[in-house]
Amino acid sequence: MWIAPERRRAGRWIAPALAVAAGVAIGATEAARGHMSTGLVGFAVLLGYGALLAYRRGESVLTTHEAFGVGRRSGIHLRAAAMTGDVLVGVIVAAMLVQALRGAQIDLLAGLAAVAGVTYFLSIVMLNRTY
Repeated sequence: MWIAPERRRAGRWIAPALAVAAGVAIGATEAARGHMSTGLVGFAVLLGYGALLAYRRGESVLTTHEAFGVGRRSGIHLRAAAMTGDVLVGVIVAAMLVQALRGAQIDLLAGLAAVAGVTYFLSIVMLNRTY
């Protein structure tokens, strides 16, 4: 089935937009409950996650080291590593959302999300200098 390029481009923004919308909803819900700091942290985490999804929407896979192998094998290993990281970050963000909605502490999960975000950002900066 043929889909116009304009329509495909719009579909790439759905996940980042949903992440930011969820952040706004969590922030507003927690603020209404009187937990302003939890709402701000939840919003910040989901805004960062939405930014990550927006940045990665058109990213191509790039081998960074021979440890991943060569050729097709390197691509498989690199994609597997990236998928593992994506799943773990998604689980951390989802767990933080659940904890925030339950009214529980989110400090540890927000800290893990921050470590993941900072690590990803620094990796992008360093790898862009290398290539």
